[in-house]
Amino acid sequence: MKLRLRTPVFAIIAIFFGAIVLLGYFIPLLQDLRGIFLNWALILTAVVLLVGILNLLLVHIKKIRTDEKNAIYSLILVIALLVTFVIALVFGPDSQYSVFIFDHILLPVETSLVALLAIILVYVLARMFWRGVTLFNLLFAASALFVLGVTALVAWMPSLEFLSGINAWITQVLALAGARAILMGVALGVIATGLRVLIGADRPYEG
Repeated sequence: MKLRLRTPVFAIIAIFFGAIVLLGYFIPLLQDLRGIFLNWALILTAVVLLVGILNLLLVHIKKIRTDEKNAIYSLILVIALLVTFVIALVFGPDSQYSVFIFDHILLPVETSLVALLAIILVYVLARMFWRGVTLFNLLFAASALFVLGVTALVAWMPSLEFLSGINAWITQVLALAGARAILMGVALGVIATGLRVLIGADRPYEG
């Protein structure tokens, strides 16, 4: 049975540092102290990232040692992680070897993942129409298919260049407005969560 440590000490520490950082944006006398606390937070974040990478490495090494299913993928991950780390450590992150890894391995993988969005989009459209045809479904399908198809049509028929302007308007006005609305919702959620931690309503640091 896992015991949960309930003590006001952790809450007091979290509220104190959170209040200093928050007030530092409004009170000039606290700006230097706020900067120090933020630098500490960045250092702790970097340490947490290193611990996460180490944990990832140990988990996959354990899979390789116990010969679990699909352990070959764990082996590939461990080798790629170690090779990339050694190259970046020895030659630097801006060396030609590090840039080669980024341009010829990481970038193609990320591009492939982005390309999967088109497949996922088609699947979502099929699921939406399977549940029923509505006006919003039709608008979503029309805009998605138009955006996906304009690039290919313009490349095949340059005379349809005027479609690129409509495509740009959809992506830069409608889609961008939706993306900004989502970001605003995320920001409000983060602010609400931070305030709950700041006043001690939520205590994730107590486990």
